Amino acid sequence: MALYLGNARLIDPEAGTVTTGGVMLDKGRIVSVGAPPPDVVEQIDCAGACLAPGIVDIGVKVCEPGERHKESFRSAGLAAAAGGVTTMVTRPDTDPAIDTPEILEFVTRRARDAARVNIRHMAALTKGRAGREMVEISFLLDAGAIAFSDCDHVVTDTKVLTRAMTYARSLGALVIGHPQEPGLSLGAAATAGKFASLKGLPHVSPMAERIGLDRDIGLVEMTGVRYHADQITTARALPPLARAKANGLDVTAGVSIHHLTLNEFDVGDYRTFFKVKPPLRSEDDRKAMVEAVADGLIDVISSMHTPQDEESKRLPFDEAASGAVALETLLPAALRLFHSGELTLPQLFRALSLNPARRLGLDAGRLAPGAPADLVVFDPDAPFVLDRFALRSKSKNTPFDGARMQGKVRMTLVAGEIVHGMTADA
Repeated sequence: MALYLGNARLIDPEAGTVTTGGVMLDKGRIVSVGAPPPDVVEQIDCAGACLAPGIVDIGVKVCEPGERHKESFRSAGLAAAAGGVTTMVTRPDTDPAIDTPEILEFVTRRARDAARVNIRHMAALTKGRAGREMVEISFLLDAGAIAFSDCDHVVTDTKVLTRAMTYARSLGALVIGHPQEPGLSLGAAATAGKFASLKGLPHVSPMAERIGLDRDIGLVEMTGVRYHADQITTARALPPLARAKANGLDVTAGVSIHHLTLNEFDVGDYRTFFKVKPPLRSEDDRKAMVEAVADGLIDVISSMHTPQDEESKRLPFDEAASGAVALETLLPAALRLFHSGELTLPQLFRALSLNPARRLGLDAGRLAPGAPADLVVFDPDAPFVLDRFALRSKSKNTPFDGARMQGKVRMTLVAGEIVHGMTADA
């Protein structure tokens, strides 16, 4: 039966507008926007809440195969639905890496059977993410790979990387890089500066990111490959990114929600839940990233969801594993930027939904007739204190534990089906 979601604030990232009205859904698609429904249609009153395209989250780590105790497709799917994420794009940094069609087909089946949200998968760029031999890109594309990345294992052999990029270019494949100079960043736990020195933490200069991005952009110019930088976190990397776009290179960039809402001072108590990769930056860098999202220089905001068990985090700061879970906190953390007046809701959902869908060639991220009915209904003003043990993720390593936040997801729909909230079984 058709469904009408009415009395909502409609967030349209494509038009850049916020209007009042409703959305008609039928057969998994949006039929109309704003039109009043016939009497026979089932209706849900959104009571003035916001309605937006579901979040498309690039760079989620689900720990199947190899580390299912940290996160499974089922637990990640529940967390995503609770956070308004309707499409997860998973990373290949599993154990073993997703570097063959057989492993990709395994995780594709597991995801389809265990989760109620859309899940697409990246594949590794080199075998075992070892940087020595490129994977069978063509076969992996045929098996459903949506992009290729070695994640934080930066390929140091430029000849290998050039060959992989050239082959990816011939197939139209997207390469996702992690801009970092691995020699400079090896063993770093914080960003270089007075604060890191006072705390006695091994640190890395922000120039390591700039150097890594400069190299990647040079290879993109040489090969013509489609390229996406997974995380830009420092102001020093913005000028080469701007030049690459101005020169017509097919380059886009993302930033994690943690680098938009936290800074280096948050690690002051040596809380390892704040240890992420790259390390948290200065407040000036954080502000520069927000401005870059606002003007469109940075295209995508992602969770960079990285589950770690307690044993990996309950260690001295420089020895603890990097990463934080963020599927459920992505939206309320992003809404901090809305409440502070730094970003509008259409700007947020441009980076959370529309741009990642466009970059990956997905039919998602839009609030328009004919678009998939992948939607999130949320109250941006609802206050709460985050309890990490209430998260659906198996791992609880969030830096927002105990934080006062605003913004609750009231309902998430995938293909017109309610997967969280209301009558959902989630």
